[in-house]
Amino acid sequence: MCQCECVSHISRRKTSSSSSSSGKARSQAGKFVNQVGRAETPKEQRSSSDASRRSHRPPQEAATPHAPSPGSRTHHTPIPNMGSGHYFWAILYFASLCSASLANNAKINFREKEKKVLDQILGAGKYDARIRPSGINGTDGPAVVRVNIFVRSISKIDDVTMEYSVQLTFREQWTDERLKFDDIQGRLKYLTLTEANRVWMPDLFFSNEKEGHFHNIIMPNVYIRIFPNGSVLYSIRISLTLACPMNLKLYPLDRQICSLRMASYGWTTNDLVFLWKEGDPVQVVKNLHLPRFTLEKFLTDYCNSKTNTGEYSCLKVDLLFKREFSYYLIQIYIPCCMLVIVSWVSFWLDQGAVPARVSLGVTTLLTMATQTSGINASLPPVSYTKAIDVWTGVCLTFVFGALLEFALVNYASRSDMHKENMKKKRRDLEQASLDAASDLLDTDSNATFAMKPLVRHPGDPLALEKRLQCEVHMQAPKRPNCCKTWLSKFPTRQCSRSKRIDVISRITFPLVFALFNLVYWSTYLFREEEDETF
Repeated sequence: MCQCECVSHISRRKTSSSSSSSGKARSQAGKFVNQVGRAETPKEQRSSSDASRRSHRPPQEAATPHAPSPGSRTHHTPIPNMGSGHYFWAILYFASLCSASLANNAKINFREKEKKVLDQILGAGKYDARIRPSGINGTDGPAVVRVNIFVRSISKIDDVTMEYSVQLTFREQWTDERLKFDDIQGRLKYLTLTEANRVWMPDLFFSNEKEGHFHNIIMPNVYIRIFPNGSVLYSIRISLTLACPMNLKLYPLDRQICSLRMASYGWTTNDLVFLWKEGDPVQVVKNLHLPRFTLEKFLTDYCNSKTNTGEYSCLKVDLLFKREFSYYLIQIYIPCCMLVIVSWVSFWLDQGAVPARVSLGVTTLLTMATQTSGINASLPPVSYTKAIDVWTGVCLTFVFGALLEFALVNYASRSDMHKENMKKKRRDLEQASLDAASDLLDTDSNATFAMKPLVRHPGDPLALEKRLQCEVHMQAPKRPNCCKTWLSKFPTRQCSRSKRIDVISRITFPLVFALFNLVYWSTYLFREEEDETF
């Protein structure tokens, strides 16, 4: 088109140069021809003039090609005749001018036209942010808002207050046909706003939120994008502290489910419906690190609620956290086992070492009680029994049992001492009576020799001793038993009852504690696997 305009412009200039009334135009054209035709040689100019003279023209036109009009007073210098070479260079020159003008038009910044488009669609009296957009395909149905979130970080999960803190990027997308605009052949991909009050916004709120705030450093972390088809994208970065009711029956072998609930506050499902974005509604940052938990998986679901004022649309995402057991194994379970084993050292101490055994039992008992109180201080006061309560309670029972065992040993030792003293006194009395009888026999030498009776009285100690010796010699030999042979290494029959209690405790306490560990770990680990199948 530009080339056509240039050609027409050249033809007009040719007509004006042959006319006698436009002298100024002829002079300008002559200058242009002189500038363009400087590169031609005199030989080419002469050949051109000879060719023009040989052309079939009328005699008058050839003699006076630029005769002035009858009424003209001025005399103009005639313009030399322009050959085909002159027209070619003129067309080329004007074509270059047209292409330069098009290049200047292509350098226009179309972002500057955003203001005009925004004023056109959001101007006064053209858009009302109080009115919700229409439904799908311009119907009178509810407005559909699609939601997706990006979890940036999870700072803490508090067991005492039963809450967790999360930072996320929250996005909403819906269609408002009133915001359609011309994209100027695809040059305006979208319009950007930073003021949310200029367009209609869904009244979404977090139903289980305790605290929350926006981020304003360095600028408010929020934007709104309006696309040519009327689609609106709202994105904002927020930090929330959300409630997370926990079931601590399996603590610290438990898994917790913390939810994030989003619902409409004022618009019912007849006016507004929230849907998860198709494809990937929830995204989590890579290498998410938590001090005591691991995020295993997350599930999205709907949680519409009905109240007296109507039914409201609701979305929720369940985050499944698994508690890291290694921390509790090092800080709780191994120290408790060590305290229980240390309490068993008193079984190997002499029963007469009363200060050592008492101090050891009391120290382990107080340490175990302090450990238990520290564990309970980091947990909420719940009414049910937790797995850690069972562990600490049994360990405390074993330590307390070791202390009671020493009390029993001490009592048995004093009882054995009392019986030994009684036997010693009885032996002394019997020895004294025998000595007195022998003295009487020695002094009465003239007396008739009296034979001792063959039958002894039942209370005679000598008769009892002889009878026992006879019974021992008369017992039949028994087959050796492996268990009895192994137990014979422990001095149970030859020692007192107090020593016997210590020997039995050395075997009983470790066996019972090992049996408890077997039952405890098998019970709670199997129950944990059952909870995974929810």
